[in-house]
Amino acid sequence: MRIVIVDDSGLRASVLEEGLREAGYDDIHLVPPRGAFVAQIERMAPDVVLMDLGSPSRDMLEEMLLVSRALAKPIAMFVDRSDEAMIGAAIDAGVSAYVVDGLRKDRVKPILDLAVRRFNAFARMAAELNEARTALADRKTIDKAKAILMTNRGMSEPDAYALLRSTAMNQGLRIVEVAEALITASSLLGDQA
Repeated sequence: MRIVIVDDSGLRASVLEEGLREAGYDDIHLVPPRGAFVAQIERMAPDVVLMDLGSPSRDMLEEMLLVSRALAKPIAMFVDRSDEAMIGAAIDAGVSAYVVDGLRKDRVKPILDLAVRRFNAFARMAAELNEARTALADRKTIDKAKAILMTNRGMSEPDAYALLRSTAMNQGLRIVEVAEALITASSLLGDQA
Protein backbone atom coordinates (compact mmCIF):
# COMPACT_ATOMS: atom_id res chain seq x y z
CA MET A 1 0.00 0.00 0.00
CA ARG A 2 1.48 3.36 -1.06
CA ILE A 3 0.96 6.02 1.58
CA VAL A 4 1.64 9.74 1.21
CA ILE A 5 2.09 11.92 4.27
CA VAL A 6 1.38 15.60 3.63
CA ASP A 7 3.27 17.54 6.29
CA ASP A 8 5.89 20.23 6.53
CA SER A 9 6.80 19.51 10.13
CA GLY A 10 9.58 16.95 10.35
CA LEU A 11 8.80 15.95 13.93
CA ARG A 12 5.09 15.34 13.37
CA ALA A 13 5.70 13.53 10.07
CA SER A 14 8.22 11.24 11.77
CA VAL A 15 5.55 10.22 14.30
CA LEU A 16 3.24 9.18 11.47
CA GLU A 17 6.01 7.44 9.56
CA GLU A 18 7.19 5.51 12.64
CA GLY A 19 3.64 4.38 13.35
CA LEU A 20 3.21 3.20 9.77
CA ARG A 21 6.55 1.36 9.67
CA GLU A 22 5.79 -0.37 12.99
CA ALA A 23 2.47 -1.46 11.47
CA GLY A 24 4.34 -3.05 8.54
CA TYR A 25 4.00 -0.39 5.84
CA ASP A 26 7.13 0.61 3.95
CA ASP A 27 5.97 2.42 0.77
CA ILE A 28 5.72 5.78 2.52
CA HIS A 29 6.39 9.18 0.94
CA LEU A 30 6.56 12.59 2.58
CA VAL A 31 5.25 15.55 0.56
CA PRO A 32 5.48 19.06 1.98
CA PRO A 33 2.40 21.19 1.22
CA ARG A 34 4.21 23.66 -0.99
CA GLY A 35 4.22 24.48 -4.68
CA ALA A 36 2.43 22.08 -7.01
CA PHE A 37 2.14 19.41 -4.34
CA VAL A 38 -1.35 18.29 -5.41
CA ALA A 39 -0.07 17.37 -8.89
CA GLN A 40 2.92 15.67 -7.29
CA ILE A 41 0.61 13.54 -5.12
CA GLU A 42 -1.56 12.68 -8.13
CA ARG A 43 1.52 11.44 -10.02
CA MET A 44 2.50 9.26 -7.06
CA ALA A 45 -0.92 7.53 -7.19
CA PRO A 46 -1.15 6.81 -3.46
CA ASP A 47 -3.60 4.35 -1.95
CA VAL A 48 -4.02 6.51 1.15
CA VAL A 49 -3.12 10.08 2.11
CA LEU A 50 -2.42 11.18 5.67
CA MET A 51 -2.52 14.94 6.20
CA ASP A 52 -0.93 16.27 9.33
CA LEU A 53 -1.99 19.87 9.55
CA GLY A 54 -1.30 20.73 13.20
CA SER A 55 -3.04 24.08 13.58
CA PRO A 56 -3.83 25.00 9.99
CA SER A 57 -4.89 28.40 8.77
CA ARG A 58 -8.17 28.64 6.87
CA ASP A 59 -6.25 29.01 3.58
CA MET A 60 -4.13 25.93 4.28
CA LEU A 61 -7.20 23.88 5.11
CA GLU A 62 -8.88 24.98 1.88
CA GLU A 63 -5.79 23.89 -0.04
CA MET A 64 -5.81 20.49 1.68
CA LEU A 65 -9.47 20.03 0.88
CA LEU A 66 -8.57 20.55 -2.79
CA VAL A 67 -6.28 17.54 -2.43
CA SER A 68 -9.17 15.50 -1.10
CA ARG A 69 -11.43 16.45 -3.98
CA ALA A 70 -8.75 15.82 -6.61
CA LEU A 71 -7.59 12.40 -5.45
CA ALA A 72 -10.72 10.37 -4.63
CA LYS A 73 -8.67 8.22 -2.22
CA PRO A 74 -8.97 7.53 1.51
CA ILE A 75 -7.69 10.54 3.44
CA ALA A 76 -7.10 10.87 7.16
CA MET A 77 -6.59 14.39 8.45
CA PHE A 78 -4.82 15.11 11.76
CA VAL A 79 -5.34 18.51 13.39
CA ASP A 80 -4.58 19.91 16.84
CA ARG A 81 -7.84 21.74 17.46
CA SER A 82 -11.50 21.20 16.76
CA ASP A 83 -13.45 23.61 14.60
CA GLU A 84 -17.00 22.77 13.60
CA ALA A 85 -16.80 24.62 10.27
CA MET A 86 -13.52 22.88 9.41
CA ILE A 87 -14.93 19.46 10.28
CA GLY A 88 -17.96 20.11 8.06
CA ALA A 89 -15.80 21.30 5.18
CA ALA A 90 -13.50 18.28 5.54
CA ILE A 91 -16.40 15.82 5.52
CA ASP A 92 -17.98 17.58 2.53
CA ALA A 93 -14.66 17.30 0.70
CA GLY A 94 -14.56 13.53 1.26
CA VAL A 95 -12.08 13.25 4.13
CA SER A 96 -12.54 9.76 5.59
CA ALA A 97 -11.14 10.40 9.07
CA TYR A 98 -10.80 13.75 10.85
CA VAL A 99 -8.69 13.27 13.97
CA VAL A 100 -8.38 16.03 16.56
CA ASP A 101 -5.38 15.90 18.90
CA GLY A 102 -4.74 12.23 18.15
CA LEU A 103 -1.25 12.18 16.70
CA ARG A 104 0.43 9.21 18.35
CA LYS A 105 2.25 6.50 16.50
CA ASP A 106 0.20 3.73 18.16
CA ARG A 107 -3.01 5.31 16.79
CA VAL A 108 -1.85 5.60 13.18
CA LYS A 109 -2.72 2.05 12.05
CA PRO A 110 -6.28 1.98 13.48
CA ILE A 111 -6.96 5.42 12.01
CA LEU A 112 -5.56 4.33 8.63
CA ASP A 113 -7.79 1.23 8.69
CA LEU A 114 -10.82 3.36 9.61
CA ALA A 115 -10.14 5.81 6.78
CA VAL A 116 -9.87 3.00 4.21
CA ARG A 117 -13.04 1.26 5.45
CA ARG A 118 -15.07 4.48 5.50
CA PHE A 119 -13.84 5.43 2.05
CA ASN A 120 -14.73 2.01 0.62
CA ALA A 121 -18.17 2.05 2.27
CA PHE A 122 -18.86 5.54 0.90
CA ALA A 123 -17.62 4.52 -2.58
CA ARG A 124 -19.98 1.49 -2.55
CA MET A 125 -22.93 3.69 -1.55
CA ALA A 126 -22.08 6.23 -4.25
CA ALA A 127 -21.89 3.46 -6.88
CA GLU A 128 -25.23 2.02 -5.74
CA LEU A 129 -26.82 5.47 -5.85
CA ASN A 130 -25.46 6.01 -9.35
CA GLU A 131 -26.83 2.63 -10.49
CA ALA A 132 -30.25 3.45 -9.00
CA ARG A 133 -30.31 6.83 -10.77
CA THR A 134 -29.35 5.21 -14.07
CA ALA A 135 -32.02 2.52 -13.68
CA LEU A 136 -34.66 5.17 -12.91
CA ALA A 137 -33.64 7.26 -15.93
CA ASP A 138 -33.71 4.14 -18.14
CA ARG A 139 -37.17 3.25 -16.86
CA LYS A 140 -38.47 6.76 -17.63
CA THR A 141 -37.04 6.52 -21.16
CA ILE A 142 -38.65 3.12 -21.75
CA ASP A 143 -41.97 4.36 -20.36
CA LYS A 144 -41.86 7.34 -22.74
CA ALA A 145 -41.12 5.06 -25.70
CA LYS A 146 -43.99 2.75 -24.69
CA ALA A 147 -46.31 5.77 -24.55
CA ILE A 148 -45.30 6.73 -28.10
CA LEU A 149 -46.10 3.22 -29.37
CA MET A 150 -49.38 3.11 -27.45
CA THR A 151 -50.46 6.49 -28.84
CA ASN A 152 -49.25 6.13 -32.43
CA ARG A 153 -49.86 2.44 -33.02
CA GLY A 154 -52.77 1.80 -30.65
CA MET A 155 -50.80 -0.87 -28.75
CA SER A 156 -51.36 -2.03 -25.18
CA GLU A 157 -48.55 -1.36 -22.68
CA PRO A 158 -47.43 -5.03 -22.59
CA ASP A 159 -47.42 -5.19 -26.39
CA ALA A 160 -45.43 -1.93 -26.64
CA TYR A 161 -42.87 -3.30 -24.17
CA ALA A 162 -42.73 -6.63 -26.05
CA LEU A 163 -42.04 -4.77 -29.32
CA LEU A 164 -39.24 -2.74 -27.73
CA ARG A 165 -37.78 -5.89 -26.20
CA SER A 166 -37.90 -7.97 -29.39
CA THR A 167 -36.41 -5.09 -31.42
CA ALA A 168 -33.59 -4.78 -28.90
CA MET A 169 -32.90 -8.52 -29.05
CA ASN A 170 -32.96 -8.59 -32.85
CA GLN A 171 -30.54 -5.65 -33.11
CA GLY A 172 -28.27 -6.68 -30.23
CA LEU A 173 -29.05 -3.51 -28.30
CA ARG A 174 -30.33 -2.71 -24.83
CA ILE A 175 -34.03 -1.90 -24.54
CA VAL A 176 -33.21 1.61 -23.39
CA GLU A 177 -31.12 2.19 -26.53
CA VAL A 178 -34.07 1.21 -28.74
CA ALA A 179 -36.34 3.41 -26.62
CA GLU A 180 -33.97 6.39 -27.03
CA ALA A 181 -33.87 5.85 -30.81
CA LEU A 182 -37.68 5.70 -30.96
CA ILE A 183 -38.01 8.89 -28.89
CA THR A 184 -35.50 10.67 -31.15
CA ALA A 185 -37.25 9.50 -34.33
CA SER A 186 -40.63 10.47 -32.95
CA SER A 187 -39.31 13.91 -32.04
CA LEU A 188 -37.90 14.38 -35.56
CA LEU A 189 -41.26 13.42 -37.06
CA GLY A 190 -43.08 15.79 -34.74
CA ASP A 191 -45.07 13.12 -32.91
CA GLN A 192 -46.45 13.88 -29.48
CA ALA A 193 -46.32 11.27 -26.74
